[in-house]
Parts: sequence; structure tokens; C-alpha cells
Amino acid sequence: MIDPKLIRENIDLVKESLGKRGDAFVNLAKLTDIEGQRRKLIQESERMKSEKNALSNEIAKLKKAGADAAGQIEHLRTIGKDIEEMERRVKAVEKEWEDMTLVIPNIPHDTVPVGTGEEDNTVAKVWGEKPQFDFDPLAHWDIGEKLDILDFKRAAKITGSRFTLYKSYGALLERALINFMLDLHTGEHGYTEVLPPFMVNRETMTGTGQLPKFEEELFKLDGLDYFLIPTAEVPVTNIYADEILREDDLPLKYVAYTPCFRKEAGAHGKDTRGLTRQHQFNKVELVKFTAPETSYDELEGLLLDAEDVLKRLNIHYRVSLLCTGDLGFSSAKTYDIEVWLPGQNIYREISSCSNFENFQARRAKIRYRKQGGKTDFVHTLNGSGLAIGRTVMAVMENYQAKDGGIVVPEALRPYMRGITKIPAAS
Repeated sequence: MIDPKLIRENIDLVKESLGKRGDAFVNLAKLTDIEGQRRKLIQESERMKSEKNALSNEIAKLKKAGADAAGQIEHLRTIGKDIEEMERRVKAVEKEWEDMTLVIPNIPHDTVPVGTGEEDNTVAKVWGEKPQFDFDPLAHWDIGEKLDILDFKRAAKITGSRFTLYKSYGALLERALINFMLDLHTGEHGYTEVLPPFMVNRETMTGTGQLPKFEEELFKLDGLDYFLIPTAEVPVTNIYADEILREDDLPLKYVAYTPCFRKEAGAHGKDTRGLTRQHQFNKVELVKFTAPETSYDELEGLLLDAEDVLKRLNIHYRVSLLCTGDLGFSSAKTYDIEVWLPGQNIYREISSCSNFENFQARRAKIRYRKQGGKTDFVHTLNGSGLAIGRTVMAVMENYQAKDGGIVVPEALRPYMRGITKIPAAS
């Protein structure tokens, strides 16, 4: 959540900043009204407590003098009940205020371009060149079916639409990419590997911003208040929920492989073919906990770490800086890495690298202790390093051969039993 002090003391700035997202928080006036109610109730509660203390002193004096204090004692009981009721009302108003603040998106960083949608994103950099073919390149779903390494029909029979059965070299390619990315990020980029739970509780989902706003997009376990994770960002960021870290330990850098589960609500009819938009997919995720002063330098480093995967695979991509209208709910600034897919003649997002500043840390109560002893909220960052299914797409489409096979990128060959090419179908 954004800083409550900012909401209480500079609501106009909040309104202006959120208006840049194109979806301004419409109940800011109501939020201000609730804050006014809270202050009045607290003032009245403090007045009643002061009256109670004065009355207690008066009763003590009357008893010491041997005088009758029955009336004052009865009044004291009444005031005590009134205070209890007042405190209940204060808690109710504070709960309503907090519930409303939990659905306010983060404030965009000053360097984020103002815009209404993805058409207003700006290309920050481009790496490599588009591959040239002396044949018409195929989309990965056609390649996968011809080679019998991706089976969409049987996956639909097993579960339903937007699931995939990987077979033979397809399964090997998926596993090879997972291990390649984990080894790269741990061995060369300095991340610590973790393997978190794949289901989390409501508090954990709330900590990273998926709840309460996006509950309809999550898979919830029937009969339990547990959710299947939409990304490893959720459990990994919450490793330090309700904890105070040491400043000397920052930045903390973690990498995790997990499956991810998403309903893809609102995406009906969009990217329905192939591996692009699945209900279940694998991902290698990068998460950082940093001091506020260095978080934007760390964002640039996180982006380079994610880019390095595609550089090692020698696959052309571009990096886009998202505009305010395309920014995620919790993010203050986001770069998208968009890989080139020649079989579809499009760029496709394969990683989002974001700085959430203290937005998630406030929700999850993740602090750090400075040298002088004072505590502050950390800044959290995360990025896909990379989405595995979309990297499989990129390898298949960029390395497809004229005979129908797939050349294995050199960096992956040690992870694929040394083979240099997935053979064409016989």
C-alpha cells in the first residue's frame, strides 16, 4: 500500500499521481471522509479517557475523606462502557479505511512515461537482430505438433483448454531451460536459490498485492483459505513478512523455480493458441530486497540479469519501459523484456522487471534496521528470469530448421545431453 501519511496529508498529490494511470481511485473523497470520522472518534475517545482519569482521582479523594462516592462510581462505570464502544467504533472505521487503501494502486515513479496503454510504452533498448530464414518460419504450436513434443489436444483431454503436455524433447527442453537459468542466476549473478511452497495463505497474497483486488484471477483451494501461486514473487517476497532485516545484509537476492497458476480472467479469446497464455506454466523468478536509496540501481541490475538469459541463448529482444496506463497494480516502475517470435511475426513479453518501492513491504510489514537503530521499510523488486514456456516458444521459433527440426542453442547443449539438434519428424 502507499504511505498512509501521504493519503492523509497530501490527498491531491495522490489523486494526481493515480490519475496518470487512467484509472483514478474514485473513492478518494470517501477515504478522506472516513479519515475525518476516525480523527473525530479518536479525539472523543481521548476526551472520555481524560474525563475517566479525572473522575477516578475524584473518587479516590472522596474515599480518603470518608465521603459518599456512589454516584461518581456509577458514572465511572458508564464512561468505561462508553469508551469501550468508542474504541470499537474506531477499530471499525480504521478497518474500513485500511480495506479501501488496499485497492489503491502504487504511485508511478517520476521517470515512468504518462500514457493510456501499451501503445504508449517506450522502447528503451534493443539487442541482437531478427533471424533470417530461407523458408516461411512456423509458429511454435505447429512445430511442436509436427515433432510430437507439444500435445495440446491430450492436455485438453486431461484437464481442459490452456494446458500443455510436453513430450520427449519438449519436456527435456523445458527442464533444460529451468536448470540453465537457475545455474546462471546462482552461479554468475549472485542469487540464492529457494524452493518455496506452491500454495500460500490469504495474508501472503495480500502482502504482495494480489488480494483483495485480484481474487477472481486466482485459483483457490476448496475448503481452505489457500491459493495456488500465480508467480514465485508471492511466496519469495513474503519470506521476510513481519520481520526486520539488517541494513548490512541488503540487498538480498533470491531466485526460485516454481509452476505458476492463473485463471487468466478477462483474457477469453486472447492468445489461445500454443504456450502464450496458459493456466499452468513454469517460471524462474528473481526477487530482491533493497534499501530505498539503491533500489533503482538494483532495478537496472535485475533487468540486466534477466536479459542475460536471452543474450546467452542469442535470441533477439527489445526492452520496453511501461507507461502509467500499462503499469501493474503494485509497481512503481516496470521494464518488459519482449522476445522476437519469427513464426508469429511479433514481439512477446517474456519478463517484467519491476520496482515496487515500499508498496509491498508496507503490506507485508518488511522492514530493515539502519545503522542508527531506526527502522524503515525495504524496497522490493522482482522480475521473471525468465518465463519458461515463453522461452521454449522463443527457442523453437528462432532456432527452427528448414527440415523441420530445431537447432539447440549452444548454451543449452550441456543441459540437453549434448545434443545439437532436435531431429525432424521422420
